[in-house]
Amino acid sequence: MDFYSMTDKGIAAEIGGRIKSLRLRKNLTQQQLSEATALSLNTIKALEAGKGKIQSLIAILRELDALHLLEEFIPEPLVSPLQLAKRQGKKRKRASGRHRKDSSDSDEGSQW
Repeated sequence: MDFYSMTDKGIAAEIGGRIKSLRLRKNLTQQQLSEATALSLNTIKALEAGKGKIQSLIAILRELDALHLLEEFIPEPLVSPLQLAKRQGKKRKRASGRHRKDSSDSDEGSQW
């Protein structure tokens, strides 16, 4: 699905629809999900309609054993192979300019 061609409202509606499908696959009513997540029934209905708050989304995904989907939803940025190759073997030549009071830090052998 090309989310970039969709409006924010359209994306929210799609996410809400996916939450509803996941809830139905788990064979839960909106009321049961509401009670299990300590969220109001109106909050569940609003999220499924494409409205609501991110904390509510997290609570619902946790109850539906679907928190792992957040990794696919917003993946962690990776360092590109080109950037990795540029950094390989280079040592820092300067300090950041910030002073640390931790005596366990050492300038010797530090790399980025």
